[in-house]
Amino acid sequence: MSAAAPAPPRKRAAPARAGGQAAPVSPGERLGLRSDWDFALHLPLHYVDETRITPIAELREGRVAVVQARVVQAELMAARRRVLRVSVEDEGARLELRFFHFYPNWARQYAPGKELRIRGEPRRGLFGFEMVHPVCRVATPADALPQSLTPIYPAGAGISQAWLRKAVAAALRRLDAREWLPAELLERLRLPPIAQALQQLHAPPPELPLEQLEQRSHPAWRRVKFDELLAQQLAQQMARSRRAEQRAWPMPERGGGLVQRLLAALPFALTADQAACVAEIAVDLQREQPMHRLLQGDVGCGKTVVAALAAAQAIDNGFQCALMAPTDILAAQHLQRLAGWLQPLGVGVAWLSGAQRKREREAELARAASGEAALVIGTHAVIQDKVQFARLGLALVDEQHRFGVAQRLSLRAKGTGEQRQPHLLMMTATPIPRTLAMAVFGDLDISTIAHSPPGRQPVRTRVFSDQRREAVKQRVRELVLQGRQAYWVCPLIEPSEPSEGGEGAAQAGSGPRGGQPELRAALDAHAELQELLGAQADCVGLLHGRMPAALKAQVMADFAAGRLRLLVATTVIEVGVDVPSASLMVIEHAERFGLSQLHQLRGRVGRGSQAAQCLLLFSEPLSQTARARLQAMHETSDGFVLAQKDLELRGPGELLGQRQSGLQGLRHADLREDEDLLELAREAAASLLREHPQAAREHLQRWLGGGMDWLAA
Repeated sequence: MSAAAPAPPRKRAAPARAGGQAAPVSPGERLGLRSDWDFALHLPLHYVDETRITPIAELREGRVAVVQARVVQAELMAARRRVLRVSVEDEGARLELRFFHFYPNWARQYAPGKELRIRGEPRRGLFGFEMVHPVCRVATPADALPQSLTPIYPAGAGISQAWLRKAVAAALRRLDAREWLPAELLERLRLPPIAQALQQLHAPPPELPLEQLEQRSHPAWRRVKFDELLAQQLAQQMARSRRAEQRAWPMPERGGGLVQRLLAALPFALTADQAACVAEIAVDLQREQPMHRLLQGDVGCGKTVVAALAAAQAIDNGFQCALMAPTDILAAQHLQRLAGWLQPLGVGVAWLSGAQRKREREAELARAASGEAALVIGTHAVIQDKVQFARLGLALVDEQHRFGVAQRLSLRAKGTGEQRQPHLLMMTATPIPRTLAMAVFGDLDISTIAHSPPGRQPVRTRVFSDQRREAVKQRVRELVLQGRQAYWVCPLIEPSEPSEGGEGAAQAGSGPRGGQPELRAALDAHAELQELLGAQADCVGLLHGRMPAALKAQVMADFAAGRLRLLVATTVIEVGVDVPSASLMVIEHAERFGLSQLHQLRGRVGRGSQAAQCLLLFSEPLSQTARARLQAMHETSDGFVLAQKDLELRGPGELLGQRQSGLQGLRHADLREDEDLLELAREAAASLLREHPQAAREHLQRWLGGGMDWLAA
C-alpha cells in the first residue's frame, strides 16, 4: 500500500465525446471515488459473516445468516401480485424464500434438487422461518467459504456491492505499504500501521470483534480517524503559521482618543468579560500580524459594544472599518446602535444594502471610497465589486457561520494593498463547545463573553402540546390587551411551501406527503390572531423573509415603537431584533428547530425590565432527539450548555452550518465520540511540524490535497 491518502472529492468536468456528448460517468466517480486512496478510505458501514454455514434449525429471528440448502419446491404464486416462492431444506428443517421482484428464468434456476447458498435475515412466517428477497446463488462443490467478513459499503443507486468490493480490493492491491507517520508516534499512541488498519477494515477475519468494527472503536478504525484529525490539525497549525508571516497595519491605542471618548459616552459600564475581550482585541490590533479572532458569546451578552470599541481603535489610527451582517434586519440593528454611539463623536457612518435606491447607494459608495465614512455597515452588499474603501484596516463579520469562504475573503480583499491585510474580527452568538473549537477553529484566537450584562431578565421556558394551542392563544390575547408585546413564530410563510431556512427549518418536511403534520403558516396564524383580537386586530403585524426590505423595516419600526403589539414572524427575527418591551415568545412546531435556533429566538425576549416567557408548542409524534431538545430548552437558558447538547444531538456540521461556511467536514471521525483522539492529534501535529516537517507535509497533502483555501478565511 502507498502512503498517499485521498483529497476530498473534487468535481471534474466529464470529457466531451465526439458530437458534444459527455462521456459516461463511472460508478466510482458517482460516489466521488477516483484515486486508489479514495477507494481505500471508502470504508464499510457494517459486515455480514459469510465465513460459516448456519443450519436452518439454528437460525435466529432478525439475525442475518448464511444457509446452504437443497431446493424442494419452486412455484409462481399469482395473488394480487406475482410471487416466486422457493422452499429449501437441510437436515429435515425447512425454510421458505419469497421473491416479489424476479426474472422469469429464476423459477428454472431454482429448480428442485438444486443446492443454494443463501444469505438473508430470517423472520417467523406462518409455516416456520422465511426470508424475503435473500441474496442467493446456486452452490457448487468448488465453492469455498470466504475467509473474512463480507463488507457492506455506502453505495448509490445502481451501484452494486459486488462492484464496490472488486473495486476496493483492486485498489488495495495496487497501494504501496509504506508508512508515512513515525514509528515512535504510532507505538506511543498504540495505533496499527495504515496498511494493516485498512486490510482489517475491508476484509476483517472472523475472529475480530464485530461489535468493535461496527461501533468504530477497533484500533484499525482509531488509526483512520486519528489520521483524519491529524490532517485537520496540521492544516490549522500551518495556516496559523502562514498567517503570522502576513502583514497588517499596526493600530496602537491612543490616550484620550476615540476609544476613551466612546467609553465615557456609553450609558453603561463594561462587564468584566467585555473589558477582557476588548483588551485582547486591542493587543491584536497593535501587532503587524493580521488579527484573526472569533468573538463568541451568548445571546444579548454585549458583543456589539466590543466590536464598536475595536472599530474605534481602528478609526483612531486613520483606518476604515467595515461590518458585514447576513440579514437586513441584523445589519440595520448594528447601524442603529453603532451610529448612535459613534456619530455623536464625529465618526462618519455609511449604510449599504441591496434594497437601496440607486442615488442613495451611489452617495454611500462615494463616502466609503473617499474615506468620509470611517465605518461602513451592510449586508452582502458590502463586498460587491463597486464597493471601494479609501483605507480599510478592520473587517467585522457578524454571525460568521452564515457566510461562505469566498464572501469572507472578498471582504478581506478590500484592504489597503501594499501587501497589507485588514485585521479580521468574526462574531457568533452560537457558543462553540471546546471540542468544536479545537477541531474547527484551531487556527483562530477566541475571545469569550461568558456572562450576560446585569439587568437581563431570565426567560422562563414552558413546553406545550399543540392540543393546548387555544389556551396559549388566550394567554397571548390577555397580555396584548394589557399593552404588552409578544412574538409568535411560525416555520413557514404559506402552508404549501418549504421552510424559509435556518437549521430547524431545514429539518421540516411540510404537509401530509412528508408524513408529518402540516406546519402552521405565518399567513394563517396572522389571520387567526387578528380574528382573536377583534377590535385590536390592527396591533398584529406580519414579518417574513419574502417581504420587501422597506416593508420589513417599517414593520420592525412599528413594533419597536409599540404601534404593533403582536408580531407574527418566521425565523427572519432569529438575529438582530432588539425590542426591550417584548416579553413573550411563542414558537410553533418547536420540535422542528435546532437547539441553537430555539435559543436565538428565545433571546429576542427578556431584554427589558419585565419578566419574560417563551412558550414552545409541539406536535406529536415527537422523535427522541426532538424531545431531548425541548427538554434542554426547558431546563437551561445557558447558551454554552445548549451548544454542547446540540453538538451531542446533531453533530458539528449542523451546529456550525459547515455547508455554508466551507469548513471541511469529517468523513470518519466523530467529534462527539473521539475527543481523546482530537487531543492526541493536536499534540502530534505540533510535534510533527517541529521534528518531521516532511512527513507532516506528505500527510496533509494526502488527506486534503489542494483543498486548503478555506483556511485562509
